Amino acid sequence: MMLKQVLCPQGEQCNIVPDNVDDIVADIAQEEKEEDDTPETCIYSNWSPWSACSSSTCEKGKRMRQRMLKAQLDLSVPCPHTQDFEPCMGPGCSDEDGSTCMMSEWITWSPCSVSCGMGMRSRERYVKQFPEDGSICTLPTEETEKCVVNEECSPSSCLVTEWGEWDSCSATCGLGMKRRERMVKIPPSDGSLCSVEVAEVEKCMMPDDCSVTCGKGLRTRQRMLKSPVELGECTEELEQVEKCMLPECPTDCMVSEWSEWSECNKSCGKGHVIRTRMVTLEPQFGGDPCPETVQRKKCKIRKCNRGAGTSDERKKRKEEREKRRSKQNRDEMAQEHPGCKMRPWSGWTDCTKLCGGGIQERFMTVKKRFKSTQFASCKDRKEIRACNVHPC
Repeated sequence: MMLKQVLCPQGEQCNIVPDNVDDIVADIAQEEKEEDDTPETCIYSNWSPWSACSSSTCEKGKRMRQRMLKAQLDLSVPCPHTQDFEPCMGPGCSDEDGSTCMMSEWITWSPCSVSCGMGMRSRERYVKQFPEDGSICTLPTEETEKCVVNEECSPSSCLVTEWGEWDSCSATCGLGMKRRERMVKIPPSDGSLCSVEVAEVEKCMMPDDCSVTCGKGLRTRQRMLKSPVELGECTEELEQVEKCMLPECPTDCMVSEWSEWSECNKSCGKGHVIRTRMVTLEPQFGGDPCPETVQRKKCKIRKCNRGAGTSDERKKRKEEREKRRSKQNRDEMAQEHPGCKMRPWSGWTDCTKLCGGGIQERFMTVKKRFKSTQFASCKDRKEIRACNVHPC
């Protein structure tokens, strides 16, 4: 990753930023611009915290944040996205190389493969510490070289080829056997049989299977002691445990529970309500996709008044309705409160809320109670009605 030089005012702390910071800032600016252009008919919650990165390694992944669409007041105006993404890497990732192996010292050379003349010998070493990122060590664990035995070969000696490669271990895990061969190049000059071994068999240990069927796991491998040290006990370890990495496990999408249904987006006539749920975990590595996160259904509060004519005509009709209602109320008062003289209904109080549904009240009080009237049948009244039911 390339870094950009940043000049800082004296006394202030600055961070070194990637050379693609201009692109990142441009993306953020574009994102803020889109948020500023959100229509007033789309009501959102605040953005959620960023999710965990989709990559658990130092490969590039992405993380997500989201917000809930609480209300869409006008279906003809589309609402912008409810999800936002940005690039990320797994935890602990840095510019340092996490794929370094730590190797043991080379073990002593094996005896020369011949008793006279030129042959081959080998030596081995093992991995003391595997890479932190779970990758496989590529450093060699065995090397060979030519060797010369300074003894003149007798007439009964034979000349053989170098040892061939070892066959594959007979076991796929645990203890098995492996074999290698060489050929006689020149037989003994005295006509005797070649006494040099032309085949060699030895035990082999294969790593156990990974402890998991997908994702990160562990496996063990063993080796055997070929020859003891001359003095004391062997202190080298004979078993090692290493990390193993199989293809990532599929992760299905996970969503939250549905929210409550919103208020109807209309104060009269036909409208709709919505409910939403949030994605809590994005699908990864072939997991099941996410289900729908927004549901709508119709709602109907009451029929809307569709009066025609000029404003004066509508005002006149309204006054006539109020007169009829006032006369009806007086008639009802006379029937419901015999022996009482009631004051007219007061005006409706202010709505308790500007939006989202509030209440209004009005009152009727006793002006005069006749002597023959029982107290329980002649008392003050109160009425309540809903108001400002449109969503906030």
